[in-house]
Amino acid sequence: MSVTPIYASILAITFIFLSTRVISLRRATGVGLGDGGEGLLLRRQRVHGNFAEYVPLALILMTLAELQECPDWIIHTIGMALVVGRLTHALGVSRDPELPKARVAGMALTFAALGFGAIADLVGSLTASF
Repeated sequence: MSVTPIYASILAITFIFLSTRVISLRRATGVGLGDGGEGLLLRRQRVHGNFAEYVPLALILMTLAELQECPDWIIHTIGMALVVGRLTHALGVSRDPELPKARVAGMALTFAALGFGAIADLVGSLTASF
């Protein structure tokens, strides 16, 4: 397995970046828990939370596809869609006012990564069964 770790690493670094943005704003505003009514903190929390909600499942699907010896180009396509989707979503939601087109495009790419990963796993499993 050599492709998924590339994307897992890029996404882990992105997760750390998103985490530190929340932490730094918490320190600046003195808000230890919740958002304290701070709109920007809420935005950063949701960008971070949304990332945490979607990325793990996509990486699991990529790992399973790679373990089933799915072609590397498919794994790269899923990984690139996921990375670009998560970055685009973060850009769109982090802004105030937010960039709705970036938010929608980011989610569309994320859903594409999840969908293609699921299809690759299903096809791989069905092919191996016969």
